[in-house]
Amino acid sequence: MFMYIFSIVLIVASNIMYNLCQKWTPQRANPFSALLVTYLTAAVLSVIAFPFYKTDKGLFQSFKELNWTSIALGVSIVGLEFGYLMAYRAGWNISIGSLVANIILAVLLIPIGILLFKEGFGFNKILGAAFCIAGLILINKK
Repeated sequence: MFMYIFSIVLIVASNIMYNLCQKWTPQRANPFSALLVTYLTAAVLSVIAFPFYKTDKGLFQSFKELNWTSIALGVSIVGLEFGYLMAYRAGWNISIGSLVANIILAVLLIPIGILLFKEGFGFNKILGAAFCIAGLILINKK
């Protein structure tokens, strides 16, 4: 139960920090310089944290268990980071940009979850998604 709650709290706290840092990245800074420093920091932290995750394999041995998803995830993360940085530079408010992106993401993940992972989707979830879509329309109405 601890990890169930902790993981969501970590996601929310990290997302708050993430969006603040994206919004505060200097407008004149090259976005790819910012991404390079970001990922070097992430790489160093990952190497430091590696020994604390219990496993019987060393760092280089653990690479053998990876597949194409780690590379695809890297590509998608760069797109995500660059997209948020450009959205904030284009004038999206921090209170709205992330909300709009995440509502659209959540709605688009519904059919993916149903088709690829055989997840259930009952009436309450359909109603909730409809409210999200209605909220998206209201948020963007001028």
